[in-house]
Amino acid sequence: MSLIGRLIVIFIGFLVACFVAGMIVVGALLFPEFSDLGAGPVDQGTIDILLGFGFIFVSGFALVPAMLIAAITEALYIRSALAYAVGGGLVGLACYLGLVPFHSDTLQFEGIVRRHLEIMTGAGIVAGFVYWLIAGRNAGAWRDRPLPQKPPPPLPSNSRPDAG
Repeated sequence: MSLIGRLIVIFIGFLVACFVAGMIVVGALLFPEFSDLGAGPVDQGTIDILLGFGFIFVSGFALVPAMLIAAITEALYIRSALAYAVGGGLVGLACYLGLVPFHSDTLQFEGIVRRHLEIMTGAGIVAGFVYWLIAGRNAGAWRDRPLPQKPPPPLPSNSRPDAG
């Protein structure tokens, strides 16, 4: 597979993984609203808008750390689903901690909400697995040289039109 084709597969895998992670984040954050029996039916247009914003949110914050993980796994030919799940969890953790204020005086994060941390890390794990399904299983395949093909067998001598 050529490098350009591999980059396209990586990009598509990243987009699908971000969409899945956005769905998980939106669904998990809205779950208390969905569990209320008196809420009634949910407007489909609202869900579509929230999923779009979830996708934009996750893809915007996860771009740099996810591409770093993808570059490392491509360079080292890492094709393990577990490695991508752990990498996705780290990306989800980094995305969440990027939003939490950090005080350099005390070297501590202020205001970490454990449920939100778990949601983002879990969404990252699932996104890493989805990325593995699409692009990670063939990491580093663009460097493999194609196998040399054997030449076709010669034609029988009486099948050539110029032989006679």
